[in-house]
Amino acid sequence: MAIDFAVRGHYVQLDQLLKATGWVGSGGEAHAAIESGRVRVDGRVETRKRAKLRPGQKVEFGEQSIRLVGGAADEGMCSRNRSLPARNGIST
Repeated sequence: MAIDFAVRGHYVQLDQLLKATGWVGSGGEAHAAIESGRVRVDGRVETRKRAKLRPGQKVEFGEQSIRLVGGAADEGMCSRNRSLPARNGIST
């Protein structure tokens, strides 16, 4: 059974998704898992470490699986679209 992961923004990179879910402990571990063909996206082996994944896609790693869904601004993660904290009263 797949669990849902809310994607904030348009996409999440595969390596970052593996870290965010806790399936791996580091970026290096994520890259090694992807390069060795242990990660599937939509049923196919995915070897692109920074593959852009979008809502509607399914990711499998071993016996675990995640279905990506669109999310609210405060859910999930997306590296390029993440808001930065306000500094000196100026929000970015």
